Amino acid sequence: MKTIDELLAEGVAGKRAFVRADLNVPLDGTAITDDGRIRAVLPTVKALAEAGARVVVASHLGRPKGAPDPAFSLAPAAARLGELLGADVAFATDTVGESAQAVVAALTDGQVAVVENLRFNAGETSKDDAERGAFADRLAALADVYVGDGFGAVHRKHASVYDLPARLPHYAGYLIANEVGVLKKLTDEVERPYVVALGGAKVSDKLAVIDQLLGKADRILIGGGMAYTFLKAKGYEVGASLLQEDQLPAVTEYIERAEKTGVELVLPVDVLVAAAFPDLKTKAPAHPTTVAADAIPADQMGLDNGPESCKLYASKLADAATVFWNGPMGVFEHPDYAEGTKAVAQALVESKGFTVVGGGDSAAAVRTLGFDETAFGHISTGGGASLEYLEGKTLPGLAALED
Repeated sequence: MKTIDELLAEGVAGKRAFVRADLNVPLDGTAITDDGRIRAVLPTVKALAEAGARVVVASHLGRPKGAPDPAFSLAPAAARLGELLGADVAFATDTVGESAQAVVAALTDGQVAVVENLRFNAGETSKDDAERGAFADRLAALADVYVGDGFGAVHRKHASVYDLPARLPHYAGYLIANEVGVLKKLTDEVERPYVVALGGAKVSDKLAVIDQLLGKADRILIGGGMAYTFLKAKGYEVGASLLQEDQLPAVTEYIERAEKTGVELVLPVDVLVAAAFPDLKTKAPAHPTTVAADAIPADQMGLDNGPESCKLYASKLADAATVFWNGPMGVFEHPDYAEGTKAVAQALVESKGFTVVGGGDSAAAVRTLGFDETAFGHISTGGGASLEYLEGKTLPGLAALED
């Protein structure tokens, strides 16, 4: 795929550059609680603006139903982008309508604009090729070149991600080029030992990637809510813990495969339990107790790795040459259940290997828990996209950028 450096070498002054970014930031009302994804696209936007392009930034935010919804407006993201750029950023109150057309037409060389949430138009996410294509045609009318830099959306076959690049000269932005380079180090150019830490709530979200990694990783650490389905498959009582009983056959098969292929599958040896899920708003003390992983009381639920599991997981990460981590080890949003996730993050910080935080809740945890982002080899902006790449799937947004 062609990169933004090639576009800049060709010359972009005076051209309208459509940047498909990922500004899907978490909001508390209109306040952005984590601007990591906005900061991630800054190098691409800055480079284009400094080269004299008229930059049109577009993104989705949340899951509106194909119509305008003030709760999902990109206005806060546009304002924050302007603050980070140190320049005024114009904002169009629609996607391809009168406001967008007027705002883009008014741009001068080096100026930046953001158009409203792409998902306010049903054509963005439509499964009908013609409807998606019609929206892509209208987006294409706003630009001369396309720069794909929204890695968090490249696994979606959406108009701005998949159809639009076919209508314009297209290039990969710095973020996507970097993300793809990192993922190749996790698939084609792996240095060993290769250790993977997987957490999060549902084992069903990770089955396909576990299936792939059983043939590639040397060691897989399982934590978070998904760990209890693994513990149940081993015959343990898991009480009221999160459990996906319909996934037990698949998990049992993976445990057996790991044993046969020599992949070390690491599960918690102790867990923090309580009778109820913690209050994440007040963060009132939860008073958990620690029990062995095979001795969870029937009326209790596991909510984090226990102290011995924290030590175990840290030791299993210590000698890794390559680490991929996706998913928290517990309910890290509550201080009483953050230690399991902290232990994994700290082990990555101390690692001498190449460490990758796989986006989503893992990236949020790193920031929430106060870790220095530069202490990790790479923090991905796309949890779902990273996982699907590791599963071996073709990602529509990357395929569209190929020549």
